[in-house]
Amino acid sequence: MTFAHDTDVALRTAAALVNTSGPSPEEDALATTDDLRAFYVEWGWTGRFDGDDAELTQARALRSRVRAVWLASEDEVTTVDLVNELLRDGRALPQLVEHDDYGWHIHATDGDAPFARRMQVEAAMAFVDVIRAGELSRLRVCAADDCDDVLVDLSRNRSKRYCEGGCGNRLAAAAYRARHG
Repeated sequence: MTFAHDTDVALRTAAALVNTSGPSPEEDALATTDDLRAFYVEWGWTGRFDGDDAELTQARALRSRVRAVWLASEDEVTTVDLVNELLRDGRALPQLVEHDDYGWHIHATDGDAPFARRMQVEAAMAFVDVIRAGELSRLRVCAADDCDDVLVDLSRNRSKRYCEGGCGNRLAAAAYRARHG
């Protein structure tokens, strides 16, 4: 399944945002305003970025709301309710835009909207596409027993089971050692 470029990027960015939350405060990859700036740059965001403590707090609070969509993805009605809430709270106003080399795509907030609100609405708009395409099963939690990171399975055969954190390689290596050790 191939989604539009902006949907693909928004889904992967939403998963990356959720996965910044570590199992303990010491392992939080979004602990400082510098971490937030690095996330902003890494994922190619444009528009307003204050980079202050308030923006960091908003981004960190958004993680649990976005994670809730992954956890509810098998219950379509609950997922739709969560997505609609993200859209309403974010005051989504979809519009076609063209910039850089992306061609026509949708922005659903003004570029001057706070960064966390733009992340919220972009994720919600991507979830809308997933729901409309009947592809909620592509939103998954890592299959590794010791990992609760989320992932988006964009593979053709729906075979992706592990997050981007190396769980698949780690488990394959452990299985190999068990067979040959």
